[in-house]
Amino acid sequence: MYSEEILSLVDVKRMVRAAEAEALRNNWNVVIAVVDDGGHLMFLQREKVQIGSVDVAITKAKTALMFRRPNKFWEDTVAEGRQGYLALKHMLPIEGGVPLVHNGDIVGAIGVSGVKSSEDGQIAQAGANAL
Repeated sequence: MYSEEILSLVDVKRMVRAAEAEALRNNWNVVIAVVDDGGHLMFLQREKVQIGSVDVAITKAKTALMFRRPNKFWEDTVAEGRQGYLALKHMLPIEGGVPLVHNGDIVGAIGVSGVKSSEDGQIAQAGANAL
């Protein structure tokens, strides 16, 4: 039998506050999405940003969760010419998704969309660091 830790809404809100603070510090309007370890949406925040970024932020979070690594890895891999990864389901190889790791286990992921992918990644990492 395994025991499993799961994200609480308190954890999620702490991470979102940290991500939001990073976005506000840089005057960036973004969508912040957090999914649990099953890929189910736990939290979504959108402020003054295009509607299309909602699905992008959620998909970035799911990509980080499903493949257990930051989306930056996949963005770099595809940029190096390994285009086959684009055919994978739940794959959005654009920086801005980060898995949430607690005691060595992935408990969810955070995804951000609305500014340049490197900036989205910066915001997502700030949120993940608050876990």
